[in-house]
Amino acid sequence: MHAFTTLLLAVPALVSLAGCDQQPDMELESFALEGRDVAATYGRTLVAELQAAMANGGPVAGIAVCHEAAPAIANAVGTDRGLDVGRTSLRVRNPANAPDQWERAVLTRFDKAVGAGRDAASLEHVEMVEAGGRRAFRYLKAIPTAPLCLTCHGTDIDGEVLAVIEDYYPDDQARNFAVGDIRGAFTITKWLGD
Repeated sequence: MHAFTTLLLAVPALVSLAGCDQQPDMELESFALEGRDVAATYGRTLVAELQAAMANGGPVAGIAVCHEAAPAIANAVGTDRGLDVGRTSLRVRNPANAPDQWERAVLTRFDKAVGAGRDAASLEHVEMVEAGGRRAFRYLKAIPTAPLCLTCHGTDIDGEVLAVIEDYYPDDQARNFAVGDIRGAFTITKWLGD
């Protein structure tokens, strides 16, 4: 099977979507648009819940949102569309969000692009892949580190907040980020056929 690949570096415009065989570029472009929409919905919903929790209970309440509400939001957004939705990173806090081989490769390219001066907010990737005899559309949208993120993911984390993070996540790797770094990515998969 041939892979369909493009690194999408301009939002919302798509760069060339190269295809081969019978797979029309339009299917890949359509999934890119769907992936972008799902990532935006997930991101908006998560940020709104995170901000509300932090306004009411401070950063410690925000940790609970990321721990409990984020997976539920991903599930709700994905189930509505028949998609697998989640978050991943090269430096995970929750080991359940560790990247698979495909995600790791794309995230590594994202990091290199940011190192070369690209804006993390503009990075996304869509591809048709085959894994375990099944085909799928896969989409990854970078999550840039925003100022709000530094409360729990920066270099100067409050002692009480750090203690709660370490209680939830003893193997935490998601610290020492700066604004504009790639904190992680939204990952979306649409399985094709059975």
